[in-house]
Amino acid sequence: MVMIILLINIVYVSFFTIRMILTLKGQRYLAAGISVVEVIIYVIGLGLVLENLNEIQNLIAYAVGYGIGVLVGMKIEEKLALGYITVNVITADYDIDLPKQLRGKGYGVTDWLAHGLEGNRMALQILTPRKYELNLYDTIKRLDPKAFIIAYEPKTIYGGFWVKSVKKGKLFREREKEESI
Repeated sequence: MVMIILLINIVYVSFFTIRMILTLKGQRYLAAGISVVEVIIYVIGLGLVLENLNEIQNLIAYAVGYGIGVLVGMKIEEKLALGYITVNVITADYDIDLPKQLRGKGYGVTDWLAHGLEGNRMALQILTPRKYELNLYDTIKRLDPKAFIIAYEPKTIYGGFWVKSVKKGKLFREREKEESI
């Protein structure tokens, strides 16, 4: 009984975590569908605990399953990597032509001259699917180890050539080439 309650709660909370993330990303219908399954699992698990409330190990299994479910749900979301990330980069190294190198790899880059405490800098704004986020960081760090990097998730993306480029698969082809090398 303890293992069943533990597993039910891990599954329930994993679904809960994924549903919350989908809701925040605007995936209404998928989130609603997952919530139906989530509630069924929740009621079954809670029912088992309440029927055997005098057995403390069931309550402990429920609580531990909840905690493990949060971790499992977060891991699943990491693997799904839904959405996009915007990365702002500030560099003082003009010689490496960071924007050109990143564009060559398929990233959407907008760059401009910026002024910092210690003089002129180049500022870049880069948009990429989240599943390529870590690869982008590694590329930037390899090209300019002193680059200043800030990342955030945009809520809305509209227009620009980059959206068309992603739909045509340019970024994805560049990624596949790098992985095969």
